[in-house]
Amino acid sequence: MSDVLVLCYHAVSPSWPAPMSIAPDAFERQLRFLVRRGYRAATVAEALSDPPAPRTVAITFDDAYRSVLELARPILDRLGMPASVYVPTAWAGRDAPMSWPGIDQWVGGPHEHELRCMTWEELTGLADHGWEVGSHTRSHPRLPELDDAALDGELAGSRTDCESGLGRECQSLAYPYGAVDRRVVAAAQRAGYRHAVTLPRGLHRPEPLHWPRVGIYHVDGEARWRWRMKISPLARRIRASGPWESVDGVRRRLVGAEG
Repeated sequence: MSDVLVLCYHAVSPSWPAPMSIAPDAFERQLRFLVRRGYRAATVAEALSDPPAPRTVAITFDDAYRSVLELARPILDRLGMPASVYVPTAWAGRDAPMSWPGIDQWVGGPHEHELRCMTWEELTGLADHGWEVGSHTRSHPRLPELDDAALDGELAGSRTDCESGLGRECQSLAYPYGAVDRRVVAAAQRAGYRHAVTLPRGLHRPEPLHWPRVGIYHVDGEARWRWRMKISPLARRIRASGPWESVDGVRRRLVGAEG
């Protein structure tokens, strides 16, 4: 049985202190660690449909920040690793910083330039280079909060945008914020996606349109023990088990009640 590890990154920057940004040296150190452990990189579509090795890793980037092209791609190229990048299609190529709850506090400040999205030409270049370019909806909403018409518009519309902008099929989707429920999964299937990845607090049993990723953040580039714990196959199996899901659900309810 293959061990398929799907990692979720966002931006890469030597100076941006945002939680979803990681320094280039930390990013490279993490990838080299995976290579030493025998992981072979694949796109999400490849990893989830036909893993190429007993240990397969899919490196994913949400939001299509330009830093992925400028700073992450050279590192991945040196290691011979492809990746998957998920674009909020309404922002691709716009001459404005991306903005939605969670990143809009950086608009207007010294790090605003970090919020630029890649263009369709740049994304096509990545796809030509062997990367996968998938949908991250159009406007990056919390999908479970949308009515059915808006939900279909975000999912089917962004898939159409990707195929038009890239000139190739769009097979996969990343749910913004990792926010997903069974209605959203059904809408993703209706929109024609083959694979969809999420970002849960705790892991869950994988399904093609509800595949858990391990989120990697700024703090994981500084605390190496935390990074190694997150990617440990044993730790991931425990976190995806039924008993862990029950315990973690109780823990989160208690934390919420206390907060």
